[in-house]
Amino acid sequence: MKVVNGILLFLLVVMLWAHWFGVGGAKELKEKQLLYELQLKKNKKLQQRNEKLKAEVADLKQGLEAVEERARSEMGMIKPGETFIQVIEDDNVN
Repeated sequence: MKVVNGILLFLLVVMLWAHWFGVGGAKELKEKQLLYELQLKKNKKLQQRNEKLKAEVADLKQGLEAVEERARSEMGMIKPGETFIQVIEDDNVN
């Protein structure tokens, strides 16, 4: 009877070890859940970025004002006959 109990105890230990540390075990499941949550956060950031880009594309398609504003701010372009004036503020002045 002791041999049977020993074998059953050994099998129980092996099964518990496989459950916690084996392939597809609890440890691996927890790691996969963490990776899943990280990916969800990345996806959310990317979706927000995509929404901003979609709004910008819609603005650019709707009117020339957005194109003109972007050309002025990002490329420093001016219209013919305009004079460009750049104001530089000195933060060190008391």
